[in-house]
Amino acid sequence: MVYKSIEPFLLGGISSCNAELFTFPIDLVKTRLQIQGQAINNCSGKYRGMFHCFVTIYKEEGFKTLFSGIKPALLRQATYGTLKLGFYQYLKKLLFSKDVSNHQEHFYKNIFIGSLSGATANALANPTDVLKIRMQANQKNFKSKSMISAFIDMYKHEGLSGLYRGVLPNAQRAAVITGVELSIYDSAKQFLIYRFSFDDNIFTHFMGSGIAGLCAAIAATPIDVIKTRVMDQRNLKDNSNNSVIYRGSIDCLLKTVKSEGPLALYRGFIPSYLRLAPWNIIFFLTYEQFKTH
Repeated sequence: MVYKSIEPFLLGGISSCNAELFTFPIDLVKTRLQIQGQAINNCSGKYRGMFHCFVTIYKEEGFKTLFSGIKPALLRQATYGTLKLGFYQYLKKLLFSKDVSNHQEHFYKNIFIGSLSGATANALANPTDVLKIRMQANQKNFKSKSMISAFIDMYKHEGLSGLYRGVLPNAQRAAVITGVELSIYDSAKQFLIYRFSFDDNIFTHFMGSGIAGLCAAIAATPIDVIKTRVMDQRNLKDNSNNSVIYRGSIDCLLKTVKSEGPLALYRGFIPSYLRLAPWNIIFFLTYEQFKTH
């Protein structure tokens, strides 16, 4: 009985860490593409695309760099992934127990629960995401530090607000992604099983998770670009050597569109999709396999 109540939390954490590990290099490439070309900061575009970025990083910085920030990323998934799926399944049973027992999925209800779960879980895990992005961006302040030393450095020089930099766009992104991917996966799986008589097997899980990944990438990429750029900058407590370009997420949105055009909000979309699609596939396949066994 106790295991059944915590099972979604445990499986959510395990599945999230597994998906993060296998798709992390794509996430690093996406981050590098999103922070380059910021005209407001006279930052030229070093990378011509996803493949060029991947090859350049490998040649100039080595294979190990492709996994720079993997420790805080896994820590983030161990917290965010655990809470996200756990909250989602718990709230579904708590608020819509009749629907769950009758195998009914209501898209809008699931979006609401998924968004609430994702935003709450990601806000709690925000410090790990800030550190991951800065390590991925190859900031010299964090390049040679251990994860614990990097956290201490951030807190010492930027305070608690530094650990929660970009928490609003980060929570918004998590709300969008979680609300979309979990609700669409549940709805797509139910649609395939009950409308087209698919079996509840690995192929159905693969199809549903692929659809969920595409929809999540389309919905979340603009928020992801804003979140990444806000988190990448430092705001020192003593205001010395500040490299602050944006005062917040709205300021970042306006400056990005004004200086680079609206399409800049979809900078890094291809690696974003190529990460979210396999991430969702690995996540949901892992989750379903553990759940059935």
